[in-house]
Order: sequence, then C-alpha cells, then structure tokens
Amino acid sequence: MEMESHINPGPIYKSVLYDQDNHISSAIWNGQERGVLRCHEHTSMLEQWRLTPKQAELVEMAGFSYFRSIPTIVLDNSLISALVERWRRETNTFHLPVGEMTVTLEDVALILGLPIDGNPVIGVPVKTPHSVCEDLLGKAPKDLNGGMLKLNWLRECFSRCPDDAPVEEIERHTRAYLLYLVGCTIFSTTTGNKVSVTFLPLFEKFDEAGKYAWGAAALAFLYRALGNASLKSQGTISGSLTLLQCWSYYHLNIGQPKFNEEPNHSYFPFALRWKGRSTGSRSKTNIVAYRKALDSLQPSDVKWFPYKDFDYTVIPEDIKNKMILRTSKTMLICFGKAERHLPDRCLRQFGMPQPIPEDVQIWERKIPAVDQGVDLSKDMESGGKGKMRSEIREWLERRLHILEGEEGVDESTYMEWYENITRKFVGRPESLESEFQRIAAAMREIANIADSLLVEQMESQDRKLLDEIKSTVHVCLTDVVGNSKNGRCKNAVKRKREGG
Repeated sequence: MEMESHINPGPIYKSVLYDQDNHISSAIWNGQERGVLRCHEHTSMLEQWRLTPKQAELVEMAGFSYFRSIPTIVLDNSLISALVERWRRETNTFHLPVGEMTVTLEDVALILGLPIDGNPVIGVPVKTPHSVCEDLLGKAPKDLNGGMLKLNWLRECFSRCPDDAPVEEIERHTRAYLLYLVGCTIFSTTTGNKVSVTFLPLFEKFDEAGKYAWGAAALAFLYRALGNASLKSQGTISGSLTLLQCWSYYHLNIGQPKFNEEPNHSYFPFALRWKGRSTGSRSKTNIVAYRKALDSLQPSDVKWFPYKDFDYTVIPEDIKNKMILRTSKTMLICFGKAERHLPDRCLRQFGMPQPIPEDVQIWERKIPAVDQGVDLSKDMESGGKGKMRSEIREWLERRLHILEGEEGVDESTYMEWYENITRKFVGRPESLESEFQRIAAAMREIANIADSLLVEQMESQDRKLLDEIKSTVHVCLTDVVGNSKNGRCKNAVKRKREGG
C-alpha cells in the first residue's frame, strides 16, 4: 500500500485536462467503482424490416445504402466502458499511455460507409411534431411525448411496404425506415427505445437527404455521448457504439474477437469484417481486466493507421473522393450539438509524425435555436458570410483547415510533454502484496469448489484429474502464502502438467 501512496496518476499540469475532478477516473482512483455502462444501441430488430427495390433506391439516394448493410454486432459492454474511462471531452480524444487517439472522420467513412461531406445536420423550420408525422408518415402515434417517437411504433406500422403501394406510400414507409435506422444506431439515445421527430423532416426529399454530412453528425453525436459517459455521475452511453467498438478492434490489440479464419478484406463498409466469423459471441473479459490492459498499453499494441494495407479498390468512389476531409480541423454538428474534430492531436493515425498540439480551446457545446430549425440556404449561397453561428461557419469552411504533416518533428518531445498533461492511470497499480492476496483468494475458491465435488460419483480418470488440480492448487497456495518469488506458482502448474 505504501507504493500506491507515492503514485501520481496525473495530470501533473492541468492546462489540458482541466475537468479532471468530474471525470470517472477520479472516482475510480478513490475506490468508487460504477461498473459497466448500460450501452444503448437498439439494432436487434432491424432485420425485421423488409425493403422493396424501390425503397432501397430511395435509401441509397438518402446516403445510407452502405450503412444499412451492417448487421447487428454484439457489443462488448466492458470494453466500451473501459474505453470511456480513457475518453476526455476537453480534447475529444482517448488519453492512452502511448499518446492521444480518437475516432476520426476517416474512421466513420470507412467503418460505417456514411458520407462525411455535405450540409450540416441541423433542424429545418417545422410545425409541431404531430403535424410533421401526419405530413411525412401519414399518421402519428397518440403518445408523442416530448417529440420522441417509439421505435416499436415505427416498426409495427411501417416495416412491411406492400409491393403494389403507390409512390406516396412507398416514400412514407422509407422515411419511417430511415428514421428507425438512425434512431437505433448513430443517433440512439439513453432515454430508451425512442427517436426524435426532429430528424424526420430531413428525409422529406430523399435527394436532399443525400446532401447531408451524416457521418460528421454521427461523429458529433458519439463525441457528445462519450463526453457525457466519461463523467462520474453517468451510468449509460448511447450513439454509434458499433463504430466505437470496431474502431477499437482496428486500432488496439485488446478484446478483439478470435477468428476461425482470416478476415476477408474485400468487404465494405469495414464494420462488416467484424461480424459472423468469431469463435465466441461475447467477450468474457471484465472491465477491470480491460482497464489494466489500457493502463499498460504498449506501442506494439497499437495500429495507428490500420487501413494502409487494405485494398482501396473496395472503397466506393463517392466515399474515397471525400477522404481529404479526414484531417480537417473543424466543428462537427448534429442539431444543437457542436463538437470539435481535432486531428492535430492524433496525426500518427494519418501516417504523420506527432508534434505538440495547440492549446485546448474551451468551446460552446450548444448551438441555441438550431434544434428548432434554421434556414441555411441564404447563408450557404453567400459562402457562409451571413448572420450564422460561428460553429456552422466553421463547418462550412472545413476545406480551409486541412492539416498536413510537419518536417523535422521529434516525437520524443511530444511524449515528454504528454506525460505531464495526461492521466497516466485509471486503475490503481496493484502492489505485489495485494496481487499475492488476490491470487491466494482465487486459489482458495478453487480449492473449496474442488472439495465440494462428489468424488464417489466420478470415473477413476476424473478422480485422478481432480487430485492433480487439488495438488496444484495446494502448491500454488503454499508458494503465495509463503511469500514466494514471482513465477513459482506458474512453474508449479507447468510441472504438474508435464508430470514432473
């Protein structure tokens, strides 16, 4: 315990992580565990929707043809929770032992296949939620509380479009599907199985819907969800958790599913590569183990630029042509949410050397009045020179802020700086004495289970194996309690297995 008292988990200088006192890592360090987060994605019923060929055309026109091909991917709640403990909303990055990393516009485009370029996803001037549903869906539920539609109601009313339906009916069913799709994935909420009606007017005209930067909005929504979940007062997380988990699989050698065969690299979007070929359906690793793995992450455990060896011919041209925005230092917008995309803090993810980034700016995360509807047409025609919020103008000027690598960057200088401004540990490093006590407790539990088994009902071979287990546990327990040297328990197990 004396060793623990001398450890400073950081940050030493709070110029960057100025909100440390409210972060979940402070609570964990003080012994206040919150456990695994409740993860809100509601994709399990998506397969019940059946789209006609005409509906599929409209979905493609709206910009969701690649995205809708992604099936339900089982979430590893413990992995997601451990990642959240490393997320910092001051920088919109994960603070890891190797440096900062984040989910970028490039990751959204390649993993989800969503457009990262286009108009900002903000509200358009509309009437009441009830009238919006009547106009665009042909009906409205009775319990439209707070402008939130139940996903179940959408599925029950619109998941089957008749083959001979008139055009207006086809469009209504397709709008309902798109609203359901975004409501259970990229814009999922912690309020339950619901989606905001405010997204529905964006699907009124499908060709206009295809002009929105849905991928940028999804990333803004996920950044906000990660930031909220990183506060010690929170116990849930929403947003595109499939994106977050697949990002982790690609970039970090932690918690990846084991494949029966080598992944096929001809799939797009890239999220498809993590579905259907793993030997286990759900990870059995707990959050404490993931936390320790992240606390002790080594450079060899990181793939900074995992897509560099992929076959880029599988990436559709409309996605590939917008990839220049991957290093745009800009504002991401999703209705009233404004979140900064800061590639300058993780340039190694783009194959560039990492210098010390610029100072952190505290920005306004709420855009007043945007949720209620803003007509951008005049401002956008004038090149964003009208009377609009600076956050929206920053997005419209996104091409003016494309980052390029610097010459002569010494990354050791960055790491020296980083170690002083980051949070080094989330979990308390375990002293040798504590580790011995934990191992001893586990061994005693195994011994108690072995002693409780009914030997007389076993076959002779099973009795022999049980005796070996008891003997091995006894040797290990003796070593631990006797303050043995590191590795002796492990060697005892090896000796028993080899018959020595």
